[in-house]
Amino acid sequence: MQITIEKVAFPMAAPFAITGHVFESSETVRVTLSKHGVRGRGEALGAYYLGESADSMAAQLETVTARLDGDLSTEKIQSLLPAGGARNALDCAFWDYRAKAAGKRIWELLSITPRQLTTVYTLGVASAEAMGERASEARQFANLKIKLDASDPVERLEAIRAARPDARLIVDVNQGWDFAALQEYLPHAARLGIAMIEQPLPRGEDDALEGFTSPVPLGADESCLHLGEFATAARRYDVLNIKLDKCGGLTEGLALVDAARKAGLDLMVGNMCGSSLSMAPSYVIGQFCRYVDIDGPLLLKSDIEHGLVYGEGGVVGFPAQALWG
Repeated sequence: MQITIEKVAFPMAAPFAITGHVFESSETVRVTLSKHGVRGRGEALGAYYLGESADSMAAQLETVTARLDGDLSTEKIQSLLPAGGARNALDCAFWDYRAKAAGKRIWELLSITPRQLTTVYTLGVASAEAMGERASEARQFANLKIKLDASDPVERLEAIRAARPDARLIVDVNQGWDFAALQEYLPHAARLGIAMIEQPLPRGEDDALEGFTSPVPLGADESCLHLGEFATAARRYDVLNIKLDKCGGLTEGLALVDAARKAGLDLMVGNMCGSSLSMAPSYVIGQFCRYVDIDGPLLLKSDIEHGLVYGEGGVVGFPAQALWG
């Protein structure tokens, strides 16, 4: 098995702000696995809040290339690398390779009858006026994901709701509130019809949520990176956001789906931005999710060839075989 590791940057269409961070480009690592003329690809960004970068992921992958000779399996990939972006790129490249080598689509390999997904469109942190304007401009999307921090969240939400009384709104705080702030803002979120609040509290500081009853469902993102953290998150949250860059690929993503469904948690599939090559494996996870966030390519200046097609309402076409899977 031949492995190629590349670093590929995708400039953002405009700077994208969340709590404590502004993104101006998506810095990805791309893995290509080749054997007997068959090629599989995977792309990852890693988790910026864990210090992962294209450089660090590429270096991590280089350490295991010598061990990829001979038979490769999902189990071997899990043993070679820990959860994170590097394993995500390799794992997704292998799933793509397996599908193409077998002459099948990913749905056939997994015995899934696929449905088309409807993604949210994400609004970065800005002034209340600007966020209201952006919400109005995004009228083609039925579902909006709102990035908030600790500055005037209610004012921002009111401006967005006034601009889009028709939209389903999801809030993502990216660890930006404390428990007192969450308790203060929850009644307003309920009044404004917010469907879910994602990661309101900092990772490792959310024990107050055990036994807490929220009027709005709460979702775990940074608080559940992989299967080893699932049991704790399941006691504190109503929704699990599965991101392949966090958990380390489609293999563990599917294991998280199984665990969440058994525990009665709702599911969301998310992304760390990136091209359609990053989104395509997440389309598989999205088959099991109430909330779908695979809008990363819409935030870029340009996507890759054979990219996903985003239609009216946020409906996303199935990944082309030439793209992935």
